[in-house]
Amino acid sequence: MSDLTSLTLAQARDALRKKDFSALELADAHLAAMEKARALNAFVLETPEQARAMARASDERLGKGDGGPLEGLPVGIKDLFCTADVRTTACSHILDNFVPTYESTVTTNLWRDGAVLLGKTNNDEFAMGSSNETSCFGPVVSPWRRRGSETKLVPGGSSGGSAAAVAAGLCAGATGTDTGGSIRQPAAFCGIVGLKPTYGRCSRWGIVAFASSLDQAGPFARSVRDCAILLRSMAGHDPKDTTSVDLAVPDYEKSVGGSVKGMRIGIPKEYLLPGMAPEIEALWQQGVQWLKDAGAELIDISLPMTKYALPAYYIVAPAEASSNLARYDGVRYGLRVPGRDVIDMYERTRAAGFGKEVRRRIMIGTYVLSAGYYDAYYLQAQKVRTLIKRDFEKCFDEGIDAILTPATPSAAFAIGEKGRADPIEMYLNDIFTVTVNMAGLPGISVPSGYDAQGLPLGLQLIGRPFEEATLFALGAVIEQAAGSFKPEPWWH
Repeated sequence: MSDLTSLTLAQARDALRKKDFSALELADAHLAAMEKARALNAFVLETPEQARAMARASDERLGKGDGGPLEGLPVGIKDLFCTADVRTTACSHILDNFVPTYESTVTTNLWRDGAVLLGKTNNDEFAMGSSNETSCFGPVVSPWRRRGSETKLVPGGSSGGSAAAVAAGLCAGATGTDTGGSIRQPAAFCGIVGLKPTYGRCSRWGIVAFASSLDQAGPFARSVRDCAILLRSMAGHDPKDTTSVDLAVPDYEKSVGGSVKGMRIGIPKEYLLPGMAPEIEALWQQGVQWLKDAGAELIDISLPMTKYALPAYYIVAPAEASSNLARYDGVRYGLRVPGRDVIDMYERTRAAGFGKEVRRRIMIGTYVLSAGYYDAYYLQAQKVRTLIKRDFEKCFDEGIDAILTPATPSAAFAIGEKGRADPIEMYLNDIFTVTVNMAGLPGISVPSGYDAQGLPLGLQLIGRPFEEATLFALGAVIEQAAGSFKPEPWWH
């Protein structure tokens, strides 16, 4: 039964339709794999009874021949998505034992199409982090290890639980959210595919908010095709989300394997950073060659505002976070620490409920929004954001179809290795990804090679707004050339 967990989402879908096995057998195989892999701490809540009930319902529908696009396929859901009657905490003590009475739009779409909930995956607290070490449930451990070493590595963040679960074969696919790279960076670290869609492509309704103008839900999977299948179900207009775009959702799977001949791919000179690791630069050049070999035209481009993206992002995102997280006050739901009066209760609750990184970002955000500093920091950052967006628009106006860059500045690092003394060291992990969120563009990370210690590395493709199909076509070229990536299962 364990070999069922090694199937891609597309393979499992096709096999279920041919009745090679049942949805219940598929769910049971993944639940058994999850039990054996608790050392990874990828799931913060397992839902075996719900999974089996959903799988039985899928088997009934498949038996009648009216199964949905994801019928019977077991998935993990990042603990940032509200799931009706299933605990949702954003991996923060302040939401201890919060059980929503409603379902997020993205998960509603997945259940509508027949997907099966295996459980809620671990993430950085309120999605604030690049390593999945800020969760109140403890860090996620990557299923990968350096060659000849037993050092525990981070899976990347904030969606590290989803990335680790997919890479380890604990679920066929998973949801993530990406505010500054939180899908693409863990996908690169874990040797899987992760897509951040265009802002507005997937509804944000029912997702615990971090930075509302940057957050976007997206899929994790072990192949480009699987990501395309998941995105088709996740995407769509939602009248409950005013930032959701009313555009038809294409059949993304059709673009996988499509020709990329004649496509113009931009290579931004600003992403060639001083001191960049030679293996990252070599991988980037290898990606250039693969796309050339497939008939694409590679063109040098300039995105001059890139150097300001990281500082601007770390003003805009904390500012929005400080506003969004003001609602966690111990009054309506979640943790409440009694105090002498209501103000004391607020202060005690928030001090006890929020972790160190979340408190840091709330304080930064409150500072940059305060009187006397708003114009100097927040307003300036928003102007920079407009210029970053304009850089991309100029390239696209000149006929560039997509942009190829590294996904991360390094492979996965050890738990506890970065950010303890200097938080900015951790923030630098987002250097290749934040521009995409600031401009609202789609981006995909595809596993493309290994570092000297045998850890996976990813390449990032950035697309025009709402042209995820182009990224799937290009991503499939890189995937085919790079081959498959699978960690050795040390966690059993």
